[in-house]
Amino acid sequence: MAPSHCDTNNQSNAVPVAMPAAVVRLGKPTPRIGFGTASATLGQAEGRAGVTQAVLHALDAGYRHFDTASSYNTEAAVGDAVAQAVRAGKIASRDDLYITTKLWIADAHPGRVLPALQKSLWNLRMEYVDMYLIHFPVSMWPPAVEGAIMVVKDDLVEMDMKGVWEEMEECHRRGLARAIGVSNFTCKKLEYLLSFTKIPPAANQVEVHPYCRQNKLRAYCRDKGIQLCAYSPLGGKGAPWANNSVMDSPILEQIAHEKGKTVAQVCIRWVYEQGDCVIAKSFNEQRMQENLDIFGWELTDDDRRRISALPESRGTYNFFVHESGPYKTAEEFWDGEIVAGQSTYQIAASLDSTN
Repeated sequence: MAPSHCDTNNQSNAVPVAMPAAVVRLGKPTPRIGFGTASATLGQAEGRAGVTQAVLHALDAGYRHFDTASSYNTEAAVGDAVAQAVRAGKIASRDDLYITTKLWIADAHPGRVLPALQKSLWNLRMEYVDMYLIHFPVSMWPPAVEGAIMVVKDDLVEMDMKGVWEEMEECHRRGLARAIGVSNFTCKKLEYLLSFTKIPPAANQVEVHPYCRQNKLRAYCRDKGIQLCAYSPLGGKGAPWANNSVMDSPILEQIAHEKGKTVAQVCIRWVYEQGDCVIAKSFNEQRMQENLDIFGWELTDDDRRRISALPESRGTYNFFVHESGPYKTAEEFWDGEIVAGQSTYQIAASLDSTN
């Protein structure tokens, strides 16, 4: 990684960047760079206090868009940080922020959506979220014991998408979610969703980075007025869903060296130039600031050409594929919208009881 140009001794006094925002069809504009709170240990290694401190440092750095999910176990920590920030005068109110959370697959059933959001709001200690997303286009039978193993492949079932989306719309009508959207949806699944929505999705959050460029999906979403939002812009290195080819790429390292930037900055800048929102995750204060240093410079046509020639590969690949489930192959799950040479998703044993 290229050397940092940040002064780590004065991070708490850093001047927040002027953050561009994307206008979405519901709610207020979405800050283009968000701070992610998902980790390989689902918040266990960092602990609630550790995640809270990371969010507070991110606020100091200039982040105003925070991405969490019920499955990340970080909602309460985000809520703690926001409450502390308001008390300390770092922000005037919770309304200064953009908060995204997600509906987990075990709650993706008619009758469970509204209670799931209410629980998330209780964890966050907030009256509303700015964006509520269906986390994946699949459902799972709820566990017998709350807090049990997160994914049991034998319990995966087809989502009643119409019934679930109707309740997402009700969450919006009640003001509990200012905007609603989806995550990990393909063009085909979005097309089906749009065939019956009264309130179309405002966003689709998916894996996007130089090795997973999502050109077809981006064009479709742009045509339908759906904002694409990128997770794992650095490939998620170190996580069980990692695509290590991103941060280990000689081509990206060369571009970064030529620009005097880090590989991470090149990746985030590339995604930003596609018009997407970007969720960048690092709990390291120096890298938090580096990840925001993507403005005031741009990639060249040659840089973009070299990136466009990289082999496509995906980290989030066959997580919800199982012989007894609704999707028997990755091709079925992604509706054929993936290309040859995709990396295989290595599912952490802690997340899957079936191995």
